[in-house]
Amino acid sequence: MHDHAHDHASAADASTASGRTRLRIAFGITATILLAQLVGAILTNSLALLVDTAHMLTDAAGLLLALIAAQLMGRPATTTHTWGLRRAEVLAAAAQALVLLAVGVYAIITGVARFFAPPEVPGDSLLVFGIIGLAGNIASIAVLLGSRNANLNLRAAFLEVVNDALGSVAVIISAIVIRTTGWTPIDTLAGLLIAALIVPRAVVILRRSVRVLMEAVPAGLDLDALRDHLQGNPHVVRVHDLHVTTIGTGLPVLTAHLEVHDRCLDSAHSATVLRDLQDCVREHFEVRIEHCTFQLEPHGFADRGAVCDDHV
Repeated sequence: MHDHAHDHASAADASTASGRTRLRIAFGITATILLAQLVGAILTNSLALLVDTAHMLTDAAGLLLALIAAQLMGRPATTTHTWGLRRAEVLAAAAQALVLLAVGVYAIITGVARFFAPPEVPGDSLLVFGIIGLAGNIASIAVLLGSRNANLNLRAAFLEVVNDALGSVAVIISAIVIRTTGWTPIDTLAGLLIAALIVPRAVVILRRSVRVLMEAVPAGLDLDALRDHLQGNPHVVRVHDLHVTTIGTGLPVLTAHLEVHDRCLDSAHSATVLRDLQDCVREHFEVRIEHCTFQLEPHGFADRGAVCDDHV
């Protein structure tokens, strides 16, 4: 005996036309600034600008990936993909995080090497390209600001742009110091600073993505408290095979086998029991679970071998 509660449309923020339009605009801005910074990195031989350009490259790739994921997430469910392609956002976020980590490691290795042989860096040219990069970052931030919390995919894209803006600030400061004092090691320090901004945030995004892919219990939900609350229902004798996972942002899913009193298994009473359990899950926990599947069983049903194992 099962009960399902669906709200797929409200959980698919990234697939809205507004979200996709914001991503397209941000991608166009980022790609344009990327070309300008690439020219600047070649002309100035600046590590800070080179790392910031590499970061901008990951921004452009990440935004493109986020846009593709948003398109995929909007596809309807099929008999092959019963949840549609909602997990595309998680895969996109994980890919962005891995690229960011690679950029951060490269910056650290290159920066350490440059301390022993700092190159000449023209402060004037570096300042110009740093300002161009910052202007583009600010424009992209303004575009993505309204949808940054829609899902993990857009959050990753927004954080990449914010980090790159901070990197552009580091480039500008580096250029000003070189221009006024001639102290070129500041460029290497700025490059390492950008790397220090990239790596921790990449790790956070990657960890969140892996939690979803490994079907961990959603953050903020206490599974033991949920089980106790379900078992506190006067109709429920025992809860087993309780699982709560996340399909995508805003779409936690619960399944559970509930042993109930025999009188609760008739069709009229079971509907009341299921409504009570749904309301219980929706209203009493910080993580709101709209999609629930409950299997009602007579007391002792699992012990008779009808259920193969008890995972939780």
